[in-house]
Amino acid sequence: MTSIFLSQPVKSLFRLQESQAKALATLRIKTVRDLLYYFPKRYDSITSSKLIVDLVAGDQVTVYGRIKNLKTGKSFRGKMPKAEGTVFDETSSVKVIWFHQPYIAKLIQNDSLVKLHGKVSERNGVISMLNPEIEPVSSVPGTIGNSLFAEQGEDGASVGAMIPVYGESKGITSRWLYHALQKLFSSEDFSGIVDPIPEEIRERYSLPSLTTSLIWIHSPKKEADSVVARKRFAFEEIFFIQLKNEQQRAIHSREKAFIIETKSVDENGKVTGSKKTVEEFTSRFPFPLTESQHKSIEDVLADFAKGYPMSRLLEGDVGSGKTAVAASTAYAAVTSRPKGQNFGTLQVGYMAPTEILAKQHFESFIQYFRHMPISIGLITGNGCRKFPSKLNPGGWTDISRSQFQKWVANGEIAIVIGTHALIQKSVAFKHLAYVIIDEQHRFGTAQRQRLTKKQAQMPHLLSMTATPIPRTLALTLYGDLDLSLLDQMPSGRKKVITEIVVPAHRDNVYEKIRTELQAGRQAYVICPRIAEPDPDKEQTLAAKSVKAEAKRLQSDVFPEYRIDIMHSKMKPAEKDKVMDRFSRHEIDILVSTSVVEVGVNVPNASIIVIEGGERFGLSQLHQLRGRVIRGNHQPYCYVFTSESAQAKSGKVGQGARAAAPKQSDKTADRLKALVTAKNGFELSELDMAQRGVGELYGSKQWGISDLAMEAIKNIKMVEAARKEAKAIIEEHPTVEKLAAGFPLLSQALEAKKDIHFE
Repeated sequence: MTSIFLSQPVKSLFRLQESQAKALATLRIKTVRDLLYYFPKRYDSITSSKLIVDLVAGDQVTVYGRIKNLKTGKSFRGKMPKAEGTVFDETSSVKVIWFHQPYIAKLIQNDSLVKLHGKVSERNGVISMLNPEIEPVSSVPGTIGNSLFAEQGEDGASVGAMIPVYGESKGITSRWLYHALQKLFSSEDFSGIVDPIPEEIRERYSLPSLTTSLIWIHSPKKEADSVVARKRFAFEEIFFIQLKNEQQRAIHSREKAFIIETKSVDENGKVTGSKKTVEEFTSRFPFPLTESQHKSIEDVLADFAKGYPMSRLLEGDVGSGKTAVAASTAYAAVTSRPKGQNFGTLQVGYMAPTEILAKQHFESFIQYFRHMPISIGLITGNGCRKFPSKLNPGGWTDISRSQFQKWVANGEIAIVIGTHALIQKSVAFKHLAYVIIDEQHRFGTAQRQRLTKKQAQMPHLLSMTATPIPRTLALTLYGDLDLSLLDQMPSGRKKVITEIVVPAHRDNVYEKIRTELQAGRQAYVICPRIAEPDPDKEQTLAAKSVKAEAKRLQSDVFPEYRIDIMHSKMKPAEKDKVMDRFSRHEIDILVSTSVVEVGVNVPNASIIVIEGGERFGLSQLHQLRGRVIRGNHQPYCYVFTSESAQAKSGKVGQGARAAAPKQSDKTADRLKALVTAKNGFELSELDMAQRGVGELYGSKQWGISDLAMEAIKNIKMVEAARKEAKAIIEEHPTVEKLAAGFPLLSQALEAKKDIHFE
């Protein structure tokens, strides 16, 4: 009965108008379960509702009143588009301003009753509210404190009320959602819902039951109720994620994979049994490996020998040497014979996200393997190449797609590098033993199986990323993968000189950039947006644009240099063409959005300018800065920002001021950390603490709720959920055994297929 109740369509229980049905569909509320798990985004309390005369700067409050004098305009400083008005109640009035939201003046009717929620500010003795939430209401409470949601005392006053506030859509309000949920709570079917989380686990971590938690999160009598309920649902979601991870690990451990043993190949192609083969291979590198590179290679080689498919994430800071690890481990595969054969080699597939990166890796692997009788192929949407060439033994040649596919299918090409063209139906491998994915955080089982084609064995998988990931996030979102870290930089790598620059010192920086350009170097300029916006449009941001900034730099600052642009709305082929021209130094300054490809190697680019630095997160700033550490020249990163964002960061860079608005403190601390932090891992932890996991990585991308994304910051909760999930799957490793031992848990896990991780 429980599962039937939870799967019932909401429309079968409530009389819905057409607008309400559409609104529920927009909110993705189709079933009873969807409605029950549609949690409030916050709570208003009676104590937070105030008369305007009682407002104090710094308060987070709710205000009711009549709004008048609505109009649009632009701020005096910065010329930011805005809407503004004045809200009156029987005691006083308060000025309200919405920066970057001029459309509000059109959405809200002048002289209407409204409810405001936000923070109170004060400047020069004048009280105001900046960017508050606003909602039209039909009436203003006669006495602040009366509430439909509150318990009533003997005198009729509200006691201890917490009013749930939900994300709304036209046709569905918070009030409607509240009453709909109360109707569900009063039904017999609701009281019969059985909790899928085993009771002993709930008791171990003091978690309330499912029905209690649902009531507490939607209609708490006190703040502690909502806190405990949110803790329970956060644990539940992370627990189910960990169950999926452990299930996937159990599935992989039952699959067969090629056992790859480290061997050596002499110049005549003869395989020997030397145990020091990888050391022999890496001794030819023009640089010594770091300890973390050695450790990562050992991790992969140990996995190769286990007989079931490796699933490993290689996480390394920008420039930490992931490609060298990939080449060294690929060497172990291509020097191994297929079982039962004394000829041929196992094959390696190396997939890159873009054509320019695939070509770059192709050239790198030629340098790594040119002393060996190993064939290397490249396949992209624009053609195929093979190394070595019969006509040019030291170089590569273009070959037809059909010939390329034939040589891959018969095993003649040992290392195949490409874009997603690698997983086309027409590309079939003979002995694919090892797959390396570059800058693809997730590589699904379905895609992996497409690479295996009709082979009896699954390939080993190494997924690589240059985005440092906080430990809790890695344990959760990448929990089905083993983790190897490259947390050391190669010796001799020059540290980027980073400066935070306010507008008054732009000209000084431009002269420094000109000196580098005169020395033959190149520069990136990163802007937050593509084109100048219509200031009257919704959500307009006052930020530099690629097109306008490129035009300004060309006409006013660097007229003697070649400037071009790149942005996300360009077709992939167009972006590749621009990056190719930049890498061949046909462009001196590339003005781009943050779309600049991760991992693209342009050694001559030694300068990066980031406009609107306060608009980027630490991890993204660090990633962008990494574009200029590929060469032997001293790299520079100039982060241009507003004076208010700079002010608190002391003597970082140039021109810091002593005073700044309080709201810029976090931004200033973040920019200062960019200069002082030791590495990207440290920055990623700080970024997560300041901005939250959901904002950093996007909950929609993963199919995970905002509640769980925030809970990922809690290392104790993540480790506890992982421990419990691991214990259950060790005893019930198959889907069938889990269904027999924990039927409710199995059903709930099956219902959570929307956690996709792609």
